[in-house]
Parts: sequence; structure tokens; C-alpha cells
Amino acid sequence: MAKPAPTTGAVIGSLILIGGVLAVGAGAFAYTGGFLTPDRLTPTKLVAALAPPGGPALGHRRNHAKGICFTGVFDSNGKGAAISTAPMLASGQFPAMGRFNLGTPDPNAPDATVRVRGLGLEITAGPSVWRAAMIDPPFFPVSTPQAFYGLLEASHSKAPDAMKDFIAANPEFGTFAGWAGSAPWTSSYAEDPFHSLNAFIFVDAAGKQQPVRWSYLPEAPVVPTTQADLEKLGPNHLEQEITARVASAPQRWTLVLTLADPGDPTNDPSKAWPEGRRTIEAGTLIVQKIEPERDGPCRDINFDPTILPEGIRVSDDPFPAARSAAYARSYNLRTAEWKDYPYQAPAAPAATTSTNP
Repeated sequence: MAKPAPTTGAVIGSLILIGGVLAVGAGAFAYTGGFLTPDRLTPTKLVAALAPPGGPALGHRRNHAKGICFTGVFDSNGKGAAISTAPMLASGQFPAMGRFNLGTPDPNAPDATVRVRGLGLEITAGPSVWRAAMIDPPFFPVSTPQAFYGLLEASHSKAPDAMKDFIAANPEFGTFAGWAGSAPWTSSYAEDPFHSLNAFIFVDAAGKQQPVRWSYLPEAPVVPTTQADLEKLGPNHLEQEITARVASAPQRWTLVLTLADPGDPTNDPSKAWPEGRRTIEAGTLIVQKIEPERDGPCRDINFDPTILPEGIRVSDDPFPAARSAAYARSYNLRTAEWKDYPYQAPAAPAATTSTNP
């Protein structure tokens, strides 16, 4: 069945890809690194541009606002230790916690209105922490943080040629638009791949450095659907479906590390690396339990992509630092608005009777 092309509004709405979370000192890091210059793109400006016309959903992440928590383990096979000393790439099982989400600032958006899906993930190995924020497209729509801000501004603009002018100035956006219009939809998070997009530097025991991008590829077979058929399943189908699926059996994704060849771009996530690059299947993410976000373990976690273990560090890609600064701004805003997204009061214990005096 032919898939209907998404409307311009749906495509633009799905492009708001930077979702909220923490980093102590992230703003200072971004400024001193020069990642938000020369146009002086501040975290405040970037996060403000994410807001829909009616304003942000108070108490929620400023993007990827609709999501659900999970817990599980990362089962490492030890093969990743060949290129990194990160402790969670050594052979063993490590606690994992994360969040499936949709790339929208609206926590009540119907599933079928959002093209981009995300995975926030934290893997711990003792005191070491590896956080990541990934999405299902295989490349980012634009090449720089400044261009991303320009995309947000153009999408909100009332000028008739705003998007036309933006695309002319940022032709890489056409590649993403092609993906958005042709890639199959799925009716389950369990069938979606999730990609880091940004390049990171893996460092082995001898100090050798290797640029790497990674993906989590689903074990579940992909059953393509259409946007129209997904809409028929209901506005919150994805959360309901993954909850029922995981309750029936744990769900798995394979961590695939892709190693760059010399000359592959490491500072532009809008450019996919060519096919045929060396890959390492480093282990399996096993999702064992789904929990609602409101009081779930992922609610107050900032999936800052610059929180990395020894053996992994940022590359010359400007996005992780810019994302870290924006996530910190989003985190500060939503935690200050806690009255707008309060914790649910725990259920009162059931009354009991006793024959004891």
C-alpha cells in the first residue's frame, strides 16, 4: 500500500529533535568550546525556539516531551573492548535504564502526527555512566546547530518563502525530507532502529583513537505500516503496545558500532558514512520492564550525550556540546515547573484486619 506523503507541517513538527536533560556546567562548556558561536546561539534562544505557537508544555521536556520509561540490562559480549576501555563494553551484564519517546514538544501529540522517534539510554558500570540520546532517522536534517536553529525559526515564520529560503541555504535538508516521505512507519518502538548520528572517539587500552557512530538495531522483525493505519490504532498506541509487548517478553536491540575510515566526516551528522565500513556487534540492550514516565526512573534523568565513560569522548562534532547546553536549559526549566507536572501520590495501603489485640 502506498504511503501518503507527510504534510510540510508534519515533517517540520517531527524535526524538533533536541529533547530535554541535565549537564552540570554544560552551558559553560559550550561557550568555551566555541560551539555556539559565531552567531551567539545561546541555549536560551535554542530552547525557546523549540516551543510551539501556544508556548511550552510546562513541567515537561522542551522536546521529545511524550515518552515512557524502561529498565533492563545491557548484555555486553566484550567485542567492543577491542576499541574502547569503557567498562560497559567489557564482557558482562550492566544495568540499563531509558526512555522511548517522540520528537515533539507536545506531550499529548497523537503518535501518527510525529515522524521522528527517539531513545534515551543510560548504561552504568559501577561509578561509570554512559548516556546517549538517539533517533530513528539515519542522519540529522541539518549540518550545524546554527542551521537547526534556522530550521526552527523558518518553521515558525509567517513569511511565505521562509522554508523555501531555508532549504535553499541548507540543501542537506532535502536528504532528510526524502527519508521522512519514504521510510516505512512502524506500529511499535520494538521495531525501530535508533542511531547516535554524532561521531564519538573511542580510545583503546593502548591509547589508539577511533571515530565511531553507533546504532541499536531491533531484534523484532519490522512490519511496515502507514501513517493512516497508525492513526487508526489510537493516539497513544506506541506506549500501550510496548508496555504489553515487554510484559509478554523482553525486547532486544543489538548495539552496532560503526568505525570511520580516514576522511569520513566526523563533524557533520547530516552526512551518513558510506556503506561497507567496519562494524562491531558489541552486545544487546534487553528491555525488561516498562513504566509510566510520571513516576518512572527516567523522569528526572537528563540524557546528556556528553556524559561518557572513560574510553569514549566527544569528537569535533559540534552537536553534542550544543545539545548538552540545551538539555541543561530544558532540565532547569522543567524542574522549576514541578507544580505543573507533579508526582502522583502513592496509593494508600489496603486496609487489613487482625485478631491480635
